[in-house]
Amino acid sequence: MRIIGVTGGVGAGKSTVLEMLEKNWDAYVIQADHLGHVLMEPGEECYEPVVRLFGKESIKNDKTIDRKRVSDVVFSNKDMLLKLNGIIHPAVKRRILSLLEEQRQAGRELCVVEAALFLEEKYQDFCDEVWYVYTDQEIRIQRLMENRGYSREKSLGIIRNQVSDQTFRGHADRVITNNGSTEDTLRQIREGIEKK
Repeated sequence: MRIIGVTGGVGAGKSTVLEMLEKNWDAYVIQADHLGHVLMEPGEECYEPVVRLFGKESIKNDKTIDRKRVSDVVFSNKDMLLKLNGIIHPAVKRRILSLLEEQRQAGRELCVVEAALFLEEKYQDFCDEVWYVYTDQEIRIQRLMENRGYSREKSLGIIRNQVSDQTFRGHADRVITNNGSTEDTLRQIREGIEKK
């Protein structure tokens, strides 16, 4: 089974690359961010520790964690962000390894693991190769403003807090440049898949 790690900055278009891999090459796609949300659901591994960390006011009426409230706290409090990451990230990594093992046993040929904190969490240690999705900063800012409703300042703030382009490139086996057409992106993915 081949495991490709996909990373890149916010707004780079990683989701587009993942969709193409899933649709065209039957890849089993695992997104760390999505798993983090799942693991914070009631009854899941991170629910109680997160509620203890943020208090009862972090619980909505339907008993789920108010992720917006949590996000607002950690956005301005680095210490709380580190504590939250200390709960979520090890659990996400364990779940990813478990899912990969399930897919291996099921005979899956291609799995893709995507994470924003890919390098920081050392996901490259269990991937066969790392693909970095690169997009010009200005395009990323426009996408964040259009798709997520962020202000230019918020978009820039998030981008500045992420790993630099240089660092991503230094750890990547392949760079997918996602500035142009979907056909161009698909061509680059095909090249990456066909190069064993």
